[in-house]
Amino acid sequence: MQLSTRIVMTGAAFAALAAPAAAQSIDLTVTIPRLSVAEYHRPYVAIWLEKTGAPAKTLAVWYDHDMRDNEGTKWLRDVRQWWRASGRGLSFPADGITGATKAPGTHTVSLGMGAMTPGDYTLLVEAAREVGGRELVKLPFSWPPKPGQSASAAGSTELGAVSATFKR
Repeated sequence: MQLSTRIVMTGAAFAALAAPAAAQSIDLTVTIPRLSVAEYHRPYVAIWLEKTGAPAKTLAVWYDHDMRDNEGTKWLRDVRQWWRASGRGLSFPADGITGATKAPGTHTVSLGMGAMTPGDYTLLVEAAREVGGRELVKLPFSWPPKPGQSASAAGSTELGAVSATFKR
């Protein structure tokens, strides 16, 4: 006995399967200012996303991850707001989010967001520096974004200009 299966697909269904999934990303630019201080250490930086009623989602952590015996994680708790929001629940180095500390200058990163539910969000960038200070910059935005939507803010000490362009 021979069985055969016939699949009938409408044009719209076929197009949905053939088309790539809509990319959801945030292009983020973070400026780390050059400071004239006697003892300068590159800051640890955490980037995360918050939505009311949902757990915080860490997107990137820049720290000294190459230290022997994972010693660099010892100071991650100094990035206090992020640590309380989601950092203490992670294991380090964390695949896909761990990166090295950055020198003074402008740094751009594209953050893949996966599926995001509509609503109001806050993108947060926090920096903490040994023998220095800490600073938190917040970029509120709504999802889904309007075409060309962006947000920007500026720190005054440990962070400079921070800007995000949202892509759907």
